Amino acid sequence: MALSDLLILGRDSDLGSERGVSCTGALPEASDPQLIERAKSARAKLGSRALILGHHYQRDEVIAFADITGDSFKLAQAAANNPDSEFVIFCGVHFMAESADILTAPHQKVILPDLAAGCSMADMATANQVAECWNALEKIGVASKTIPVTYMNSSAAIKSFTGENGGTICTSSNAMKAMSWAFEQGEKILFLPDQHLGRNTAVLSLGLSLEDCVLWNPWKPMGGLTKEEILAAKVFLWRGHCSVHGRFSLDNVNTVRKMIPGVNVLVHPECQHEVVSNADVVGSTEMIIRTIDGASPGSAWAIGTELNLVQRLAKAHPDKTIAFLDKTVCYCSTMNRIDLPHLVWAMESLVASHIVNQITVEPEIARYSKMALERMLAL
Repeated sequence: MALSDLLILGRDSDLGSERGVSCTGALPEASDPQLIERAKSARAKLGSRALILGHHYQRDEVIAFADITGDSFKLAQAAANNPDSEFVIFCGVHFMAESADILTAPHQKVILPDLAAGCSMADMATANQVAECWNALEKIGVASKTIPVTYMNSSAAIKSFTGENGGTICTSSNAMKAMSWAFEQGEKILFLPDQHLGRNTAVLSLGLSLEDCVLWNPWKPMGGLTKEEILAAKVFLWRGHCSVHGRFSLDNVNTVRKMIPGVNVLVHPECQHEVVSNADVVGSTEMIIRTIDGASPGSAWAIGTELNLVQRLAKAHPDKTIAFLDKTVCYCSTMNRIDLPHLVWAMESLVASHIVNQITVEPEIARYSKMALERMLAL
């Protein structure tokens, strides 16, 4: 494999040029050249009535109109900290907009520009599946000893289950603290819905063994486990994963080290265990940004996270060599459903006093979800 086969985005490269790859990941220009002007006009008319939140994985054309950028929890907090905004336009995915609705004031309306913007990981754990899992644990007699810890990347229904059963929410940056707290409350943890974050935190941060962690497959009776395995386990890892971070492999890590001498491998903890174990730096989306911001000029980095963010970091740091860890391009397909046409449509609709795509969480679900979120904040 030649160096040109890697997607190099930083120093000595032209962002968006081919550099020997068949696909650079460059997105096409907006089909309507007037969209940008329409977006500016609608944004100006909404003024302080609207707050636009943009997740780091969004397209540049959307980020350009975001008042605040961040990861899912930072943006939910931002929504809660701006009670004067009548409308919160959330440029992210469905579970993020749900969290914002849970944390904002009753008079605020959360808008998701495209309702098809979901999250494959969040969809891997349904309320019925989790209820069946909990019933199985109750029958074996371990549910009372088990504390749910649910990743922020989950539906409001799963967050509600977590709050109702004494658990807490976590983010990729505070998973260790959340799991440590859970072990103080009980003997076992049910970690939802990302198996990789749960496994990496349990083994690499808390010192548990891989054998202490068992995979719960919701499509099989008793999660595909025996009674003995359930009794012996310390962490039940839900069979879920991120479709973007889960694709990075140990082969990617080994290849980039051969191709770029002295490269630093920087990955998100949603990556597979063997990838995280062999990386130089592991951290949340915000931590990845801080790491590149603070890196020395001339340093080389191979980053394992969503491509929109990697491209944006490369563009902001032309003094560094930045490569995408995988040799093939991978955007978050659901996150990319939020584009400029949808954002313009949502804003222009609000200008015309027509509320579209409002995200609301049922009061009972919101109550227990907020309980779980508040437990996390209390940590």
